[in-house]
Amino acid sequence: MRKPNTQPLHRALYRILRPLARLLLRNGIPFAEFAELARRAYVDAALEDFSDNRKKPTDSRAAVMTGLTRKEVRKQREILSGEHDASPGNRHENRASRVVSGWVHDSAFQTGLGEPAELPFDGPLSFSELVKRYSGDMTPRAVLQELMRVGVVETEVSGKLALRQRAYVPAGDSEEMLQIFGEDVSDLIATIDHNLVGSEAETPPLFQRTLVYNNIPPEIMARWRRYAAQQSQAMLEQLDKWLGPHDRDIAGHGENNVTGDAVRTGVGIFYFEDPVQPDVGGEQT
Repeated sequence: MRKPNTQPLHRALYRILRPLARLLLRNGIPFAEFAELARRAYVDAALEDFSDNRKKPTDSRAAVMTGLTRKEVRKQREILSGEHDASPGNRHENRASRVVSGWVHDSAFQTGLGEPAELPFDGPLSFSELVKRYSGDMTPRAVLQELMRVGVVETEVSGKLALRQRAYVPAGDSEEMLQIFGEDVSDLIATIDHNLVGSEAETPPLFQRTLVYNNIPPEIMARWRRYAAQQSQAMLEQLDKWLGPHDRDIAGHGENNVTGDAVRTGVGIFYFEDPVQPDVGGEQT
């Protein structure tokens, strides 16, 4: 049997790992800790994604697939079992983001023109009621402080609260930002994996496009950054306007009335720029 050429995958994997290594080093994660997490991910994938639905996945089969010992597979499986039991059902949900989404889409907190209304902090149809609907047990004051910290909410002269941005984006290497990092990269790789496999299995591909130029003069970069951000935000708001009202939490006014298997879906946009480096032969790469 002919062995598949893994060199293209190796090159792609190295490009993924290089910026990841930079982030890990900046946050004090040594290689041994990363390697332990990589073992866990291999075992998780072998037991879940490559299991035979007719048979219970075994440590022996996972060991053969991953190259790990059965003892190591058993150790990682037991850790995973504890993590899965402790994980909340909606691990992708960010509570501050849900509050903003409810403010944008729930008609109870909108003006007559369908725009997010200015809200009092307490009382009927207030910010506190909004938080109660969409943020579970988080206190209104804590949510307000976070949204004001990142510039999403401001206090008007009247004393009411106004929504200034339709998206909550945490700043820096905060816990919320790292959660978004994990979700975004995971979603992108899952989409690429689906499209690679789908081309063989004749399943519909998921949308995946990138716009790239590699000979742009530096003097237009400031204008390009602003334009790309404005257009990207506008497109996301249009998509949100279509999809948001179909979210069952919002349609059910935060009651989370689930009547069937929920689907997690979305569209991600990211901006990038790098200096173009010449290779040893003088060509740009």
